[in-house]
Amino acid sequence: MADLERTVLHGLHLSLGAKMVPFAGYDMPVQYPMGVLKEHLHARAAAGLFDVSHMGQILLTSRSGRVEDAARALERLVPVDVLGLKEGRQRYAMFTDEAGGILDDLMVANRGDHLFLVVNAACKAADFAHLKAGLPDCDVGLVEGRALLALQGPKAEAALARLVPDAAELKFMDVAIRQWDTAELWISRSGYTGEDGFEISVPDRFAVALAERLLAMEEVAPIGLGARDSLRLEAGMCLYGHDIDRTTTPVEANLTWAIQKARRAGGAREGGFPGAARILKELADGPMRLRVGLRPEGRAPMREGTEIYAGTDGGAPIGRVTSGGFGPSIEAPMAMAYLPATLAEGDTVYGDVRGRRLPAVVAALPFHPTNYKR
Repeated sequence: MADLERTVLHGLHLSLGAKMVPFAGYDMPVQYPMGVLKEHLHARAAAGLFDVSHMGQILLTSRSGRVEDAARALERLVPVDVLGLKEGRQRYAMFTDEAGGILDDLMVANRGDHLFLVVNAACKAADFAHLKAGLPDCDVGLVEGRALLALQGPKAEAALARLVPDAAELKFMDVAIRQWDTAELWISRSGYTGEDGFEISVPDRFAVALAERLLAMEEVAPIGLGARDSLRLEAGMCLYGHDIDRTTTPVEANLTWAIQKARRAGGAREGGFPGAARILKELADGPMRLRVGLRPEGRAPMREGTEIYAGTDGGAPIGRVTSGGFGPSIEAPMAMAYLPATLAEGDTVYGDVRGRRLPAVVAALPFHPTNYKR
């Protein structure tokens, strides 16, 4: 444990009774005394506060000083439309490699004269190096000295508005810079739970005070990694290194909604990103396999690594569960897996659970309805 990094909120987690675990090189809270089940349900019903300070925050600026040039440059590394992203807005993206695999997924925000990126904790050093090598015409800066909080749930707006009144005016995927107690907050209306909410970048020296002010509110409770995982799985969201990685393309991962028309065949800036040949071909012809939802019958969850078969006996596996568990809001097990694209919603497959093949139905994602403020 000695070599694990700590976020600036580490002491606060301990004072709140958190159970700490290693995650992406950090000592992070997996749950608090409330427990994972109640934390999950609290985030769905009220508001949960997550420490996501382990994530990487990166500033990307073109040496021309024009955000349009930074956007064009970033499009060399991602298959999404960054140039069309308006000031004050953010978009989901992914870095791809020459084989069409996913190096990481990230958020990209247009902040007027530069882009602000948030990348996954385990990938941030590699992502920073990838940007530096791939964008020699841009300045790339890894942000130091700022924590990142996520306030998620239907009562998140009311809670944050007590401290930042005009935060309520933001819509889903808006970004803004606001002041609180002389601190500059970088706020986005987004998250990783399927609920309404905000992600807030705050200077380290204000982070504990901001967290404590929010946690003092009746509707806000601290939430750990355990409930963060069950919330995102109910929302059908990918976890990098599990549901997506270099062996999965954006099309196989069912992330085609993130590839806008401008970057597709016939678009204004068709291709031009790593792996474009394969990705554009899969967009046109369809992939051989797809990430799909599974609803196991009964109460037994099908965990990550569970092999999926077409029948009750014989035959080779047709896929494997990448994320699985019990959904507190849907009161049932749920999983995601890569399966042949020929399967349809409602088809039955069989997961090998402790040597027994148990049925599961191919299901639509998300498992639980999303609740964003459009």
